[in-house]
This record gives sequence, structure tokens and C-alpha cells, in this order.
Amino acid sequence: MFATGQRYLRARPTAATVAAASLCAVAAVPGGMLQGTPGHRHPLWWPATLVTCVAAVAMVMSRNRPRITVVFTAGCASAVAVAGYLLTPLLSGPLMASLYRLSIQTRSKTAWVFGGVTAAVLASVSIPAGPHVYPPELEALSCVVWALVPVALGRWFALRLAYLDVERARAEHAERTREQLARHRVTEERTRIARELHDVVAHHLALANAQAGTAAHLMGTHPDRAQEILAELTRTTSSALRDLKATVGLLREPDEPDAPLEPAPGLERLPELTASFAAAGLVVTIITDGTRRHLSPTIDLTAFRIVQEALTNVAKHAAVPSARVRLAYAADRLAIRVTDRGSRQHREGPHQPDRRKGSPLPEPVAEPAKKAVDTGFGLVGLHERALSVGGHLLAGRRPDGGFEVAAELPLHPAAGTGHPDR
Repeated sequence: MFATGQRYLRARPTAATVAAASLCAVAAVPGGMLQGTPGHRHPLWWPATLVTCVAAVAMVMSRNRPRITVVFTAGCASAVAVAGYLLTPLLSGPLMASLYRLSIQTRSKTAWVFGGVTAAVLASVSIPAGPHVYPPELEALSCVVWALVPVALGRWFALRLAYLDVERARAEHAERTREQLARHRVTEERTRIARELHDVVAHHLALANAQAGTAAHLMGTHPDRAQEILAELTRTTSSALRDLKATVGLLREPDEPDAPLEPAPGLERLPELTASFAAAGLVVTIITDGTRRHLSPTIDLTAFRIVQEALTNVAKHAAVPSARVRLAYAADRLAIRVTDRGSRQHREGPHQPDRRKGSPLPEPVAEPAKKAVDTGFGLVGLHERALSVGGHLLAGRRPDGGFEVAAELPLHPAAGTGHPDR
């Protein structure tokens, strides 16, 4: 029942103020009657009770005008002291409640100034006019205590409220941050899965499509050659199923340390990659500049995926018989170029300069880049892969025809950057 009443008063501050004022008014009756010693009671008890009740009525405006309320109740308490009454907590209740409210609603400096001035005024008027029942020092000390204790309690309660507000805000911020971080991680994971599935599936399907088309074209004139291409098509689809199974298995069991996982592909598989494209009719030439360096698994996978996707785009869109891959190893970076000469229409069509002065990467032409984004996710995935390890990638038409994908990857990725997807 007490807890229910406390929640009721907290939800209705005006009712709480009225209840406190009523309690102070009721306490003023015994406060006026118990003046003096048992053998020397004060002859009149009602004046002190009446003035205290008036001060209690003024407490109603303490929520909106706390300073005025403190001044008024301090004046009433001073009048009681001048009349020869001893200021006890029963007669000082309205003043103490007003000081408590002031210390909660105002700054600490303001509350202590009002409390100190009130204590000094009460002590200066009560000692000369008091009933001298107790030593003057004790009467002065009582005035100071009844004025400063409410201020100290109010400041403690205000600090407590501020602390709870900070804790509540911190908890809400932490909850929002947790939700945002969770959504961000989900988005990153979905992007990673989409990128990996695209790289695995799109490459094999492009090769299978090219091989099937070539086999259909040669079936009537060169059946032996068509038979060889169909056999290669079988190996391509088997490789696609194997890679897809490995990727899905890795996604289904991310926390199994003993799961038999296939190593992530790297540049050491470029001969196998070029052989698969050769079976589809695309001859790939690999040129290596500089001394080949040991690459971290992240960089190795990223480089392989960039070459794979770029060659897949050549096989799907360029309609050319050959492409070239150039790997340039430097002290702290690996530069990758995948180029094709393009069809006759591309070589003779309009083009714009696409190289920045002093930069090894081509400046992407706006229109081809836009089309690449609109028609698929291959180049988008390449950009994301390069950025995830601290590198960058540009793609665009070459001035002399054809298309070029150029990327630069750091040999030692920065901490906190991307991780291998497989």
C-alpha cells in the first residue's frame, strides 16, 4: 500500500505538494503546544501554529516559484522566532520543505546561498528574542541545521536524479548502438554472401554458357571438337557444384573449427582458371612484373576474384578471342590489370581519354560504369572487395578500344579491413 501511494504521488506532483503542505500544517499544532519546558509552557500556542499554517499554504506555489516560496516561509519562521517561540522542526517544516524543493529545482550554488542566508537570518533573530530555554549556541546551531540539512538532502536527491537520467540515456544509447551494429553486421554478411555466391556461380555459368554455345555451333561440322567441349562443359558444371557446395557448407557451419574446409582460392590457381577459359574459346595471357611475393589469404583471394570476375565479363560481353592479365608486384602493393582489345565496333566507336596523369589506373568512363552497375553486380562486387582490403579499383574503356579493369591492393592489409570470404 505504501509503494502504491508513493507511485501515485510521484505521478501527480501537485497532489504530493498539497499532501506535504497538509502534513506541515498538522505538525504545527503540536509544534506550538510543546513550547518551553514541561513546567514553563508558552502561554499562547495558536499564534505560532497559525503563522506556520499560513507558510504551509504558501508551499503550494513552491513548484513554480521556489525562490519566492523560500523567502515567504523564511519570513514566517522569523516572525515565529521574534514572537519568542523556539524554532523546532515542527514549526520549521514549511521552510525546510521549501528549501528542499529549491535545492532540487535550481543550481547548487543558488540552493546553498539561499540556505546560508536563511540560516544566518534565523540565527540572528531567534537568539535575541528566543525563550532562552536552551543555551544560545544550541539555538543558533538548531537554526543552521534546520536550514542546511534540507539543502543537502535536496542536492543529493538532484544528483541522484541526474545520475539516473545519465544511466537511462546511456542504456538507451547502448541499445540503439547494439541494434544499429547488429543491422550493420547483418548487411555486411548479406553483402559478403551475395558477393561470394556471385563470384562462384556467375563465373562457372558464363563458362558453361560459352561452352554450350560453341558445342552447338560445332556439332554439325566438327563433332569431335564438339564432343571435347561437351566433356569440358561437364567438368565446368562439376566444378561449379563443388565450389557452390563448399561455399554453402562454410556459411552453414561458421563456428566449426574442425570442419573440413577447402582452402580459399588464390593466384596459384590462375593456370587452372585460364585453362577453363581456353576451353570456352578465350585465350588468356598472364604477364608477371617484379618478383612474386607471398600474399596474405585475404589479398590472395581478393586478387583471384578480381581476375576471375574481369575475365568472366570479357567472356560474356566482349566477344573477343583473347585477354591479358598483368600482375605487377611492388614493394608494398600489387597492381592488377585485365584488358581486352574489344570488338571492332568498340575499337572504332567514340571514346574518351580514361587515364589520369601519373596514375597506373584508368579513369573510368561515366557511361560504361553506369551500365555496369545497372546490368549486374560484378563490378560492384569488385569495388567492394578492393575497398574491403584497403585497395581501390577502376574500370573503363581504353582509348584504343576494349575494356580494362585495374586494381591496386596493399600487400599487407590494414588491421580491421576485410577478411577472406571463403
